[in-house]
Amino acid sequence: MKPVEIKKDIFWVGAVDWNSRDFHGYSLSPRGTTYNAFLVKDEKNTLFDTVKADFTPELLCALAQALGENGTLHYLVVNHLEPDHAGCLDCIIDRYHPEKIFCSPMGEKALRSYYHNSQDWPIEVVPSGASISIGKRTVQFIETRMLHWPDNMVSYIPEDKIAFSSDAFGQNWASTERFCDEVDRAALHSAMADYYANIVLPYSPVVLKTLDALAGMNLDIDMLCPDHGLIWRGKDEVAYALNCYREFALQKPRKKAVIVYDTMWHSTEKMARAICDGLADEGISVRIMSVKHNHHSAVMRELFDAAALIVGSPTHNNGILPLVADVLTYIKGLRPQNKVGAAFGSFGWSGECVKILTEHLETIGVEIVHPAVKVKNKPGHDTYQACFELGKAVGQAINAKLSA
Repeated sequence: MKPVEIKKDIFWVGAVDWNSRDFHGYSLSPRGTTYNAFLVKDEKNTLFDTVKADFTPELLCALAQALGENGTLHYLVVNHLEPDHAGCLDCIIDRYHPEKIFCSPMGEKALRSYYHNSQDWPIEVVPSGASISIGKRTVQFIETRMLHWPDNMVSYIPEDKIAFSSDAFGQNWASTERFCDEVDRAALHSAMADYYANIVLPYSPVVLKTLDALAGMNLDIDMLCPDHGLIWRGKDEVAYALNCYREFALQKPRKKAVIVYDTMWHSTEKMARAICDGLADEGISVRIMSVKHNHHSAVMRELFDAAALIVGSPTHNNGILPLVADVLTYIKGLRPQNKVGAAFGSFGWSGECVKILTEHLETIGVEIVHPAVKVKNKPGHDTYQACFELGKAVGQAINAKLSA
């Protein structure tokens, strides 16, 4: 890869993963992704993060071009130990023999457990508030624990008004562009929300505390560099990114409902459509999502800004269908807030589905606003009417919640 100078003597030296579609094994990345690393050339040339191990040659190529073939890499800053950002630490260390490797206190613990050959590495732990000189520049370190791992930290260079923010404020976005202002804003916002909904959402209380703490530091930032996706440049762009994260973390729902279901012989599917009609009758925007046709991370992206979750499944072996259980388990782990909902389903002889679905919803924290609707074998007019009324009731609950 060719390095890109983003500020005077500061280079993007990361890698573009055009073919990524399965991000971290649990979330879709339909646009691919990037693994961003940044080199600052000064009296002490300093590399901030590395890349996924598969892309080591790209990083080495970019570093060689930016540093020169015989260039020296003096310092290495590890903002985050996840393997897509620290996957080739050992290779970089073997190649360049940096004088110092900086990481957070929790980062040292993670580093030692990932790299068992690190006993002799020149690791220096930098707690929050610590700073180092790299020549004309100073690097200030700010721990951002659980945003989204315990080891995360932000590195800030006041002289250049630039912050390397690790996994925060990023997106899964593979492109030849390096800056957010070079691409379509609506698509970028959606990608950023997708990333937040599937990765950062459980840590929303930490996000709000971190944003408040950063505001209290009065940092002058005009470039925000995440480890995935595009770079935010200019004060307005940085403010936009920060405001988006605050909006995401507050989890204020829109006038929207998501109906998630699986079906065997289309009975549950037909019930979903009747429920949709009831919601629409109350002016609610609805997204119907079959779990056979929608990945659980796609469901989560739609649910992220929705006010309601309604779930349906037939009874299967005295339980619910496996793909419904999968998506409910996934949603529970991400801990969405401020949702209302209900359950529905069909059965052949035992009929436990709606009880199990309701229990799942309650465990997730969804407020149940209407009794579940279930039908034996095939729905008829009375069942469709009951489903329609369920949809209307959830729609009315949404309207009441949003107007309160």
